[in-house]
This record gives sequence, structure tokens and C-alpha cells, in this order.
Amino acid sequence: MKERPPSKGELRRFVEKFGAPALLDKDGPRYRALGLHVSGDSPQRVLARAETEPRLLRTPLVRCGHHVAIGHAPAEWQAWIDATKGGP
Repeated sequence: MKERPPSKGELRRFVEKFGAPALLDKDGPRYRALGLHVSGDSPQRVLARAETEPRLLRTPLVRCGHHVAIGHAPAEWQAWIDATKGGP
């Protein structure tokens, strides 16, 4: 994310599946440093800000084909790979 933040289209895929609030790292230092924990902004507005402040997002944001996941979920990622390969 430091080298290339997610594009608006990429973020939209995650929002469609999980909703905007699920993408925000509300416990993260950047979220608190910007005062977003008390600002009352809508999740959609904060997510728009995340396009230029990717540290507001929960990580990892993982995609594989049409699959998307938020957070550490190696079993889910492996299932995607297995399905792609025609595995178990």
C-alpha cells in the first residue's frame, strides 16, 4: 500500500462485499491521529479519504480473481488457490 494504494475501483469491490465500515482500521493510529474516531464522518466519507490515506484501511486487503478478503485469512486464500487449480 505504501508503493501503490488501492484504486477507487479496487476499494469499491471490497465495499460491495463487506460494506465501507469493514474496511476501516478504527483501532489504527492514523485513524485516531486524524481525529476520525470523534469526527462523526460517515464511513463512506472516511473511505473516500482512505484513497489518499491508505493507512486508514484494515490490512491485508487480498483479492484473487473475483474473490476478496479483509484481514489475515490464509485458509480462505488457500481455498481460492485450490479452486483455481481444480484442487481439493
